[in-house]
Amino acid sequence: METQSVPVDFLPIVFQVIVALGFVVVTLIATHFLGPKRKTADKLSTFEAGIKVVGNARQPFSIKYFLVAILFVLFDVEVIFMYPWAVNFRELGMTGMIEMFIFMGTLLLGFIYILKKKALDWN
Repeated sequence: METQSVPVDFLPIVFQVIVALGFVVVTLIATHFLGPKRKTADKLSTFEAGIKVVGNARQPFSIKYFLVAILFVLFDVEVIFMYPWAVNFRELGMTGMIEMFIFMGTLLLGFIYILKKKALDWN
């Protein structure tokens, strides 16, 4: 016999989310009003781990840095899609297995393409 969920079953989760959001809002407002308001030149200056600031912080970065970061996020997000499959792979049967092999093959082709283009080489 299969049990059915009713909206009342989700009430504790909704209550917990409301309490958590309320705590965040109250804490932010309280620290804004109760915190010190002294603004000095030292507090408004940039802090670099105790070292005096030299030059402009707006220096250009190599595009390789951003490319590697974007590729990491791309492949990291793709791994997230494997978790629901791993939880339900027995129920999905052979069709689910074939679909996951197609998905993994597509990821592998993308990774091979990145390696062939030498997108991960720093030189």
